[in-house]
Amino acid sequence: MNTDIDIKIAGDKPSEDIKKRNEKKEETAEPKKADSQNAKKLGRIIAEKFIKDAEDTEVADDSADFEMIIQRRLLLSFTATVGFEQYCSDDALCGIAQKSFIDTLKKYSAELYKSSSDTGAFSFYYLAYRRGSEIDRRIGQTFAMLCSHDGDPVYQELGEALYCWFLSAVKKTAKELSLI
Repeated sequence: MNTDIDIKIAGDKPSEDIKKRNEKKEETAEPKKADSQNAKKLGRIIAEKFIKDAEDTEVADDSADFEMIIQRRLLLSFTATVGFEQYCSDDALCGIAQKSFIDTLKKYSAELYKSSSDTGAFSFYYLAYRRGSEIDRRIGQTFAMLCSHDGDPVYQELGEALYCWFLSAVKKTAKELSLI
């Protein structure tokens, strides 16, 4: 039995629409070698900034700020991920940048990599991110919640500032590498 889902309605000029889609697929099928190298470089540079931030904010395990430091790493890692999605011209380049970011982190420290890749926290950040409006404010609220300071304006502003700072670092680097 056929349903309406099985029926496709052609546009006014279906052959032209198909031709345009095929041309677009051919253009984006494989990124240029220079773009691939720049995407890889983007991932490495952002990972190096991430590592520098982690080194600058190191604390002892028994410190009261340990949870906040871990959440900071998760937020910056998430921000790098969405930054690659926003500022790389296609999915292939985004994937290359993300892989380079992860590879650089793993090479530097497996422990740092592990502490910056909690998918549970990423899920909360993605929920805030995908809502569409006032993303930076919602990211800040999520950061405060994950730091066990839900509703605390200081933690919310810190999360918002971290998100905006690192996203602008991704954008600036992507622009310098001509990926935007």
